[in-house]
Amino acid sequence: MHAAVITEYGNEPEVIDVEVPELPADSVMVEVHASAINPIDWIIMSGAMKEMLPYAMPWIVGYDVAGTVTEVGDDVTHLKVGDDVFGRADGTQAATMAEFAAIKESDLALQAKSITHQQSAGIPLAGLTAWQALFEHGALESGQRVLIHAGSGGVGTLAIQFAKHAGAWVATTASARNRELVMSLGADQFVDYSTEDFADVVEPCDLVLDMVGDDTLTKSFDVVKGGGRVVSIKGQAPDGLAAEKGVTFEQFFMHPDSDALATIAGLIDDGTVRPVVDSVFPLDKVAAAFQHAEEGHATGKVIIAVR
Repeated sequence: MHAAVITEYGNEPEVIDVEVPELPADSVMVEVHASAINPIDWIIMSGAMKEMLPYAMPWIVGYDVAGTVTEVGDDVTHLKVGDDVFGRADGTQAATMAEFAAIKESDLALQAKSITHQQSAGIPLAGLTAWQALFEHGALESGQRVLIHAGSGGVGTLAIQFAKHAGAWVATTASARNRELVMSLGADQFVDYSTEDFADVVEPCDLVLDMVGDDTLTKSFDVVKGGGRVVSIKGQAPDGLAAEKGVTFEQFFMHPDSDALATIAGLIDDGTVRPVVDSVFPLDKVAAAFQHAEEGHATGKVIIAVR
């Protein structure tokens, strides 16, 4: 089968022929229609996490997947051949930019019926990150105020919609060219990060969701109410800052969750949430897709069309 791989750390991905993976008893074989690029992909490709995740080379790139089940393992109980599914593979099965991928049943959910495989492929990692940041770590409730940084990105576009669905008031930072997009997703306040200081224009919030890190993360503590929360996927806050401000800080990494994916699929099918796709590249243009994504200006998700 064709797959996008790296043969050593630091390389750009290339498409080569590899063997179809073996199917563990707890997994299903997915005929992959689409995958999506996430920052974790190029972090892994750089070798920055090789001590934590020592992948054998050649390594098939990709964690997000959308496709159709073609075979089920002996211990699979819910999914069946022919099901259209989407999900985020765990670290041991990351290999989704390929014509076939073996994925644990527990990491997959039935795809929303109202969208395409390509749209679905951009949901899992970004959607679970947004969901877990807001509700598991941020404890967001109806009537609260939340500031979502990088609202036009893959995580941000979904986080805005999830927060509005939960009944929150939402402010978001983005570039001027994406103002119309984030407002159409439900944001109540837009902040142009290139011309405005969010700490000067956003009233105190119950929660800040940080996808930027560095100075943006540190300054986020200035707009949180006492007893509020700052949740980041990009970095650690300076020591003692949360205690000084009387707030809670958490940095986290998302985990696969088929139940949350099923809930998100339902929100898509009832029209509450819509995926935002920046661009679609065919598998044989995967290197160009990564170059585009790493420039950092994508609006929504960059998708790899495998089929």
